[in-house]
Formats: sequence, C-alpha cells, structure tokens
Amino acid sequence: MTADKEKRRAISREAARRRRRVESEVFGDLSRLLPLQPSVRAHLDKPSVIRLTLSYIRTHTILKGRTGTKTEAGHAAKYAPVKEGGEDRPECDEEKEAEEVEALEESDMYLRILEGFLMVLSTEGDMIYLSDNVSKYMGLTQTELMGHNIFEFTHPCDHEEIRSNLRLTAEEVWRGAKRDFVMRIKSALTNRGRSANLKSATWKVLHCQGRAKVCISPSSVSCLLLTCQPLPLSHTLLSTHTFTSQHSMDMRFTYCDPRVTSLLGYGPEELLGRSIYDLCHTLDTSCLNKNHMNLCLKTQSVSGQYRMLVKGGGYVWVESHSAVIPSVRPSKSRTGAHQPLCILCVTYVLSGVEQPSLQLSLDQTVHRYFR
Repeated sequence: MTADKEKRRAISREAARRRRRVESEVFGDLSRLLPLQPSVRAHLDKPSVIRLTLSYIRTHTILKGRTGTKTEAGHAAKYAPVKEGGEDRPECDEEKEAEEVEALEESDMYLRILEGFLMVLSTEGDMIYLSDNVSKYMGLTQTELMGHNIFEFTHPCDHEEIRSNLRLTAEEVWRGAKRDFVMRIKSALTNRGRSANLKSATWKVLHCQGRAKVCISPSSVSCLLLTCQPLPLSHTLLSTHTFTSQHSMDMRFTYCDPRVTSLLGYGPEELLGRSIYDLCHTLDTSCLNKNHMNLCLKTQSVSGQYRMLVKGGGYVWVESHSAVIPSVRPSKSRTGAHQPLCILCVTYVLSGVEQPSLQLSLDQTVHRYFR
C-alpha cells in the first residue's frame, strides 16, 4: 500500500514538473512575441508578460479599427507580397524592413521634439499604451506602466476629474470629443533627475490634451488619445510676446513684468492690487476659474486660450502657465510660513489686438487712469 502511494506521488510530482515546464515554454514564446528589446524581455515575470500582452492586443485592436486612407492603401499595395513564378521576391521584404526602420526613426524624432509623452487610456482607466520616452518624465519605464490602471498612480483627489474625462456621452459619438485637463501622477524622478523607489515617489503635475476615440463596433476599443506634458515653469521659453506676473492667492497682481505695457498697454503700477479677472473677457471667466481651481488644488496649471482686454479697447488671445510658489519651511519663529507665498504666471500673447475700437469694460477707458 505504501509503495502504491509513493508511486502515485512520484507520478504527480513528475506531472507537476511537466506542467511547469510547458507553462514556462508558453510564457517564453509569448514574451518573445512582444515588441521589446531582448534585455527587457529577459527580466519580465509571468504577470508582466500577461499584462503587456493584453496591452499590445488592445493597442493592435485600436489601430486595426481606424479608417484607412488612400495613401495607406497604396502603401499596403506597394509592400504586399509579390510572386513571380511561384516564389516571393526578397527585395520586397528588404524594402519593407527599411521602411519600418525609417518610420521608427521618424516617430522617435517626433517624441524628442514633443515636450512630453503619449498615453492611450481605455474608458476604464487602463493605460493601454505609453510612448517609451515616459521614463524621461516619470522615472518609470514603459513596461512598468503599460497594462496598469491610471488610478493606481494618480492623486486620489484627481480621480473624479479623470473619471469625468473618461466618460463618453452619446453626443460625443457624433462630434469631436476633445479633452483638456490637469492631473497629478506619481514620479520616481528625484530633483537631480535620477530614478528613485516608487514608495518615495513625488507628485508631478501633467497637462493632458487630446481626443476621445469612440468605437461603436463591439470588437473595437473606445479610448482617450492624450499628450501629457509636465508643468514646471522652468521649461517655458520667454520671448518678446510673453510677460511674467505674480499674484496673491485670489489672483490680484502683486508684480508685473514691464513688457506688459507693449503688449496690453497697461503700466505695471496700474495693475498692482487689481484682479486678473478685471482684465479677462466676460465670456472666458470660466476658463480662468478652472485654472484658478487647478492652482489651488494641484499647485500648477495651464489656463488654455482666453481673451485679455487691452487698454484703450479690444482684446488679445493669451494663454497662462501658472504655479503656486510655496513659502520657506515652517519654523517656530515664523508661524504660518507653510502657507503659499504667491502665484507665478507666465502669459503668452498669441494674437494681435482684435476689435481695437470696442471697449468691453470701464477699465479700458483711458480717463480712468488720469484721476
């Protein structure tokens, strides 16, 4: 009886070893199919292989679901397998490989120019795809993030706003569904640009812009196609069509760059103590409200395009990049030093003066400044 038990145990152990060996071979074959470098594939565990495989399948489904153009049809015809005398022409394969290398180099060039990275989000919040330059901004690699849910990495206070942007209404199926929002996400980069442990990650503010891709077919995937740009003011480039300003937390001017005079007509001293809402076109107040709320909650924001009134009449289109400047560390001798110090704005003037003869506010009347 004992011999039979030992024999059954030996058979069971051998079957278990065989199953594990077959499983390892299957996962090995699956990982080799992933479009990753061999050095990256070598360090993938089984859950990562499954997660990345599902992400690439969903990415392929999205790309397959798009509408082809005449150019793409011509491209497919050009590189389709051509047979003469029952044999494939190897020249076509070489040309196709060269074309793919050229397209990859071109996409890498676009990513280098882009001040940010690409992200594809499913309507459930899964990160279906991220461009490989995400590590430059987040300190986390493409393979570490793909397949995970965005809510695992973003600030809890931003979850509701993210959900509202992931939500697709019936109206958006028929018109372009644009997305423009700011969110805080975990970053493993230190101040010196080195990667740290995710447990000690800090929050980085991203400006996300893009469109919703709505797929009616059950086999397709509805998602958001976004470009994500970090928002530190240090990356902004100042020019003659840009001015800087400092504000209190209620958006009243405490300082303004003298260049505002050549752009808007106001002297810096005329703006001190006045609210930026006094210079905003009435129809664009909601744009500034959203920017102000993002600043108070997330410390950084981009306003989007709005109209700022010009002294004497008319308005110009502008966009403001803003950040809350924190005070020094609190100390016993300085109570309340932990409060924000001010709001710093970099405002880009995007147009010339429109409708210069139209006065939309009493603040635009010249006599107001000669009392």
